[in-house]
Amino acid sequence: MGPEFILLVIIAGLALLLLSKLGRRKSGVPDGEVVYSDTGAEREQEKPLYSARYRLAGRPDYLVNKDNRIIPVEVKSGRAPEQPYQSHILQLAAYCLLVEEVYRQRPPYGIIRYADCMFEVDYTDKLKRDLIEVLGQIRADMRAPEVRRSHNQEARCMRCGYRHECDDSLALPGVRPDF
Repeated sequence: MGPEFILLVIIAGLALLLLSKLGRRKSGVPDGEVVYSDTGAEREQEKPLYSARYRLAGRPDYLVNKDNRIIPVEVKSGRAPEQPYQSHILQLAAYCLLVEEVYRQRPPYGIIRYADCMFEVDYTDKLKRDLIEVLGQIRADMRAPEVRRSHNQEARCMRCGYRHECDDSLALPGVRPDF
């Protein structure tokens, strides 16, 4: 092996490293070690994170160990709004809460990655309290004697994970969505 071959191997290695970094940046995953992934892209799907204390389970798209802190990352396929939707912020807060419970460390922030933009959302005491309040409201609503859907959007209904059990489903019986 001559010096030209060794130089070629080094250049190819650097090019692969650069391509890897560009791909990771495009995916919205920050630098650091991916310790959990629910996308199925890097590894087999992980088990959900679970907190018995808050009766909450969830699967963040990614958990990244950055500077010895676990950072949840939620990836959204659509274009970014001016500010993240409140529902997306609360979903990310739920993942922060689960990280706090499962890994016994509080993440300082989480990341919401849209197709064209990324937001870092601080995991504050207020956000945690807001999330716990919403969880309580959801549980109270689940105990209500009658729960009705609050939409008339067939496409939304067809994507719902509960449509097969829902008495108010807009989907036709026996018809599966094509997506």
